[in-house]
Amino acid sequence: MNQNERCGWLIRGLLQEQGLESQIDIPLDLLSRKRLLRTLMNVRPPKPADPKWLQIQDGYYQEELRNSAIVDAAGLPEIVPGISLWRGDITQIQADAIVNAANHTLLGCFIPHHGCIDNAVHSCAGVQLRLACHDFMEKQEALEPIGQAVLTPGFNLPAKWVLHTVGPQVHGVLTARHIEQLESCYRSCLQKAQSCQFHTLVFCCIATGEYHFPSLAAAQIAVSTVQKFIAENEMPKKVIFNVFQQRDEQIYQTLLNKQNKF
Repeated sequence: MNQNERCGWLIRGLLQEQGLESQIDIPLDLLSRKRLLRTLMNVRPPKPADPKWLQIQDGYYQEELRNSAIVDAAGLPEIVPGISLWRGDITQIQADAIVNAANHTLLGCFIPHHGCIDNAVHSCAGVQLRLACHDFMEKQEALEPIGQAVLTPGFNLPAKWVLHTVGPQVHGVLTARHIEQLESCYRSCLQKAQSCQFHTLVFCCIATGEYHFPSLAAAQIAVSTVQKFIAENEMPKKVIFNVFQQRDEQIYQTLLNKQNKF
C-alpha cells in the first residue's frame, strides 16, 4: 500500500466502525484524505481497535515519519548548560519524552483539527494513546488533578514517551496559587523523567494557550524551575523548551541569555 491507499483503508474502517459509511464520501486526493482521517480519529472515543486496522495505522504513521524532517533533541545546541530552545512542531522531535499539556479528562482533544498541543500529540500518536490514557483514568477513578504528571508510551510519535500534565487555568488576575500549580507541573514532569532515567525531556509551553497563563510569567517559572532541578539532579541530562510562536521564542531566548551571563 502507498500512503493514499493506507489513508483510504483507515478511513473506511473508521466510517464502518462509526456507522457513517453511507453518509460520508471518501475523497480521492491524499491531502483531503488526511484531513478526514484526522477528523475521524479526533472524535473517536477510547476503545480497542481491530488489530489489522492498527497495523495499517502504524504503517501509515511510520511512513509519515520517514518523510518528515525529524529533529534529534540530543543534538540541539544548548543555550545554557543542560537547556536548549527549539521552535517547531513537538510531534516532530525525537526524544526520550515530550510533555503534553493535557486537560482533566486526560483523553485528548475531541475537537477536529483544534490547534491545541493536546490535539496535535494525540493526532500523531495514533488511537492507542487515547486508549492508554483512558485505561489510566479508569484505574484512577477521578479527574486528573493540576500539577501532576502521567506517563504513557509515545506510540507512533518519534518521542518514546509522553508526560501528560494539567496546567492551571487563569481567569482574570494571576495568583500565587496559579504560580505554585504551574511550578508543580514542571517539577512533576522533571521528577518523573528522573525516576525513568530519561536523558532528554521536551517541554511545551504549559497552560499558556487555552488556559490563558501569561506567556512571560509562564516562561519565567519554566526556566527557574528547570534550572533549579537540573542543578540538583543528574537526570534528565538535557531539557528542551519547545515553542511554536516567534513571540514565545523571543521570551525564552531573552530569559536564557540573561542566565548565561551569570
